[in-house]
Amino acid sequence: MQRTMYADPRGIFLHDLVLESCRRFPRKTAIVDTSCSRQLTYGEYGDIVEKLARGLSSAGIRPGDVVAIYLPNCWEFAALYHAATLAGAIPTLINPSYREREVRYQLEDSGAAVLISDAPLIAGMNLAGLPSLRRVYTTRTESPGAEPLSRVLEGGSMSASGPDDSPDRCVAALPYSSGTTGLPKGVMLSHYNLVANVYQLLVDIKDPTFTSEEVILGVLPMYHIYGLNVVLNPVLTTGATLVLLPRFDLEQVARAVLTNRVTMTPVVPPMLNAFCIAAERGLFPREHTVRWAKSGAAPLASELAQRFTKLTGIPIVQGYGMTEASPVTHMGSKKPEFYRPESIGWEVAQTECRIVDEHDNDVAENEPGELVMRGPQFMLGYWKSPDTTAAVLRDGWYWSGDVVRRDANGFYYILDRRKEMIKYKGFAVAPAEIESVLMEHASVRDCGVVARPDPAAGEVPCAFVVLREGYVQSEAMKSELAGYVADRLAHHKQPREIIFVDSIPHTPSGKILRRELRRAFAAESKA
Repeated sequence: MQRTMYADPRGIFLHDLVLESCRRFPRKTAIVDTSCSRQLTYGEYGDIVEKLARGLSSAGIRPGDVVAIYLPNCWEFAALYHAATLAGAIPTLINPSYREREVRYQLEDSGAAVLISDAPLIAGMNLAGLPSLRRVYTTRTESPGAEPLSRVLEGGSMSASGPDDSPDRCVAALPYSSGTTGLPKGVMLSHYNLVANVYQLLVDIKDPTFTSEEVILGVLPMYHIYGLNVVLNPVLTTGATLVLLPRFDLEQVARAVLTNRVTMTPVVPPMLNAFCIAAERGLFPREHTVRWAKSGAAPLASELAQRFTKLTGIPIVQGYGMTEASPVTHMGSKKPEFYRPESIGWEVAQTECRIVDEHDNDVAENEPGELVMRGPQFMLGYWKSPDTTAAVLRDGWYWSGDVVRRDANGFYYILDRRKEMIKYKGFAVAPAEIESVLMEHASVRDCGVVARPDPAAGEVPCAFVVLREGYVQSEAMKSELAGYVADRLAHHKQPREIIFVDSIPHTPSGKILRRELRRAFAAESKA
């Protein structure tokens, strides 16, 4: 196991790591923002971050205040994130596809003092009544009731407040993660957690991950921990160039890969599938300069990895992690002698792993068991949720709930995951959140949501619904229920199929027996 990190992460604030790169590579291109055709050098980026930090402090942001960033990938997102931590604030990152219900929940739960978004995203939203929210800013288009971000960019008269605690205690990111039950929970990641994981990632076990000469495709959303701390932060730490796209569009991605001579791309399995289909149709650029790709966020089928490499010539390295681990805990290697795309690789530096059975005993080599881990990248805990934190962090060990095996050479393989979670295009979807919305509809007496396999998305949510007396099972009712969820939850959380049933199976304690629903769904599919 690799024990040596890229550098010692102790005592370092994340923004200082990035600003140091800005001083080392002032004339080098840091970010190419394809959404507005703007390029920023490291020198320009550092100046913007420092101005924004002063502007936030002058606007009343104090150490420990929560700043919500509700934007797609863009240079403003990146700069605001680093400026917020420089000002001592806690950035909470909101999925730009979220609807009003989801946005309000995260703003209220996090106690956000400031929301930074853009007019099209918040158009028609009611943000009144949020007790902690003091100001709203928009980036490119002005909106009634919001202030333009240009005021913050002026810098203000105050110096940036700065963090008021040590890097190992100061929260540097508050992403929200869909747990197996209930609503999403804020994950408290310290500066030390994030910097440690950057340093763990930069030293692949047998081969350096990024260098300053890399040009990295940044299409994975930065509100997600994968896009934030596997892409944005490591790229800017090493002096590489990040090519940002606001969303995955195959034609735009292909153009960006060629135009910017991209050398590396982080992906999720559905992206690889789309690339394969494009390559088979002659639409993937043959003259690309991509040297390798990294897959994460969802299990990668060996057949898909082999198909992708055969069609494009690009080797694929699989990694593994979770939001609670900043996120990387395991990483494969590009080196031919260690190349195993079907494996998640080895544990990264200073990460200890156990594989245990249902009695918490260590299992033998190649035997399945739950993966239990500890290391410097693991979260401080869940935001305002000590009981939930205690359920997964026990005596310093994080209990993943994922079933793995480890072979004689130390390679890890994912066998199963949290049964309840649905992975749509790499994004975790909690069935309980969809169920809670459906239960608010006047016609629904009970419901349960499970995953249905899907070749393009990996999995999609499928809802079993019991109607109340007086309501008729019909296609019109299915459409009404689907529309009800669509108005309240993001696209990836919407059930793609609704099946009416007479009852939902429950345990004696009231928990939904999802395995029975999956069995019923399989039977329904065969019929």
